[in-house]
Amino acid sequence: TVLTLCERVNPINSCPSGSRHVAAVILARGGSKGIPLKNIKLLAGIPLIGWVIRAAIDSDVFDSLWVSTDHDEIERVAKKWGAKVHRRSAEVSKDTTSSLETIQEFCRMNPEVDIICNIQATSPCLHPHHLIQAVEMVTKQGYDSVFSVVRRHHFRWQEVTREEGTDTKALNLNPAKRPHHQDWAGELCENGSFYIATKKLIDEGVLQGGKMAYFEMPAEYSIDIDIDIDWPVAEQRVLRFGYFGKDKPELVRLLLCNVLGCLTDWQISLSASGDERVSVNSRDLDGITMLQREGTEVGINRGHTLTDKLSQQTGCVVMSLNEPKQVEVEKLMKEKRLEWKEVAYIGNDATDVDCLSLAGLSAVPLDTSGMALIAAKYQCQSTAGHGAVRENFEENIGLKIGWSYKFIKHR
Repeated sequence: TVLTLCERVNPINSCPSGSRHVAAVILARGGSKGIPLKNIKLLAGIPLIGWVIRAAIDSDVFDSLWVSTDHDEIERVAKKWGAKVHRRSAEVSKDTTSSLETIQEFCRMNPEVDIICNIQATSPCLHPHHLIQAVEMVTKQGYDSVFSVVRRHHFRWQEVTREEGTDTKALNLNPAKRPHHQDWAGELCENGSFYIATKKLIDEGVLQGGKMAYFEMPAEYSIDIDIDIDWPVAEQRVLRFGYFGKDKPELVRLLLCNVLGCLTDWQISLSASGDERVSVNSRDLDGITMLQREGTEVGINRGHTLTDKLSQQTGCVVMSLNEPKQVEVEKLMKEKRLEWKEVAYIGNDATDVDCLSLAGLSAVPLDTSGMALIAAKYQCQSTAGHGAVRENFEENIGLKIGWSYKFIKHR
């Protein structure tokens, strides 16, 4: 049986917090001004909102997890990743609507909720342990509100206009005695990752009040995506510091890949003599070579006469994966004494679904659709035959080897 991603993620506990109902609420309006539908735009192959939903579910501290939205496509993505949906009203879907107003509407529609954790969809480096510690500050330590902060070492100056004709002034330093970075503790600034408050406070019209506390997050986990120029930076940050789930593989030893629909773009040209010709992107061949240099074996599935030539050129193992492919792959794994978590799989159609679901790392080209897309853990931003295999190496498998692999393993 092939499970959807919504079914694969760990279910939310029925009462992890005891007698009080703790709900996670992610606000995701469809009318983003800076980046259209920013909340579901792919970030390193995963919808932006998927990063925080996964972290919230795996924290096991919430009785329910909700995405509040006014948009059909955001609702579809949220449900796919395992969240319930609060379909907000038009009154709280305006550009001028505050987060507090939307959360207050959610509370009115869900009176069983006692504590709300408002998680920002734009914080993709959030991890379960951040949420666990922060929620317990409310449920076990008696705080009424807790919010996330990051320590910054920025010297601030008073803003003035030329028309005023006045000099600017330092706000948090003595210019005559500028401190060294290591000698100054810096300042705590909200990073927007989450705000936790009791329903009583929210009913009173505040998210921060009562007995308050902050939860300090390291700078590397504090990223907020607001403008498009941040996107490439955010992708690099999330690939290094993001949360990849409980079942993250420790090492990839075998990569299996289809030729048709992955290494090629399905286009076949005919010469005047009737010979078939297909093309393979040189970036993909370079990606295969990089993997082999790192000790990862690469196998390509026989699907075209091109397969043997590719094998001769790259040294890849040629396999004939008949249906069901899962059975054939597991025979190969048994011979090589491998587990699924050590296998990466790049596929593109319905016959690949089981392998995509089971592999420690799995990916599909950008132009893949249907069940294969749902089963894969990563959707490349390159189409078939145009660098998808190389991209998967750089964005995913490359993290599991060398210095990046050591970092993920021991963090």
